[in-house]
Amino acid sequence: MSNSTPANADAELLGRTGFRLVELGKAALAVADAALAEHGLTGRHLRALTLAASGVPSQQGMAERSGIDRTTIVAVLDDLERLGHVRRRRDPADRRRHLVEITDDGRAVLRTASRALDRAEKDLFADLSATERRHLDHAVEQVLRRVRDRPGLPPADC
Repeated sequence: MSNSTPANADAELLGRTGFRLVELGKAALAVADAALAEHGLTGRHLRALTLAASGVPSQQGMAERSGIDRTTIVAVLDDLERLGHVRRRRDPADRRRHLVEITDDGRAVLRTASRALDRAEKDLFADLSATERRHLDHAVEQVLRRVRDRPGLPPADC
């Protein structure tokens, strides 16, 4: 057992890569939330719009791909439908299934929000050179690939 004082405990935690990544994740989420809020969106809205734009056709498929639970994805899609960014309809081949289609307005807000998010990330990582940013992206992706393959770990809910 360690004989650390509270200050030493903080230093010990901050010395851990995983803890620093959590702290960075919190900062990145706050920056992203602020950038998206300017467009009336949340991270979940952006995720659903991105999935709809990439051809994931159903509510259930969106829930599975995003890690957002089914009840929450319905609420997210309710918001997006109310805003005119998506349309939902019953699948004629299976009336239990809801199909989701992004609208032209949804595509436009997705482009605009994505650009705002790009600017926010650029600002967040402004202290890194382009090479350092590529190395960071590569290292994070390597770890995430391994983590995603681990059974029993919940998907990110954003």
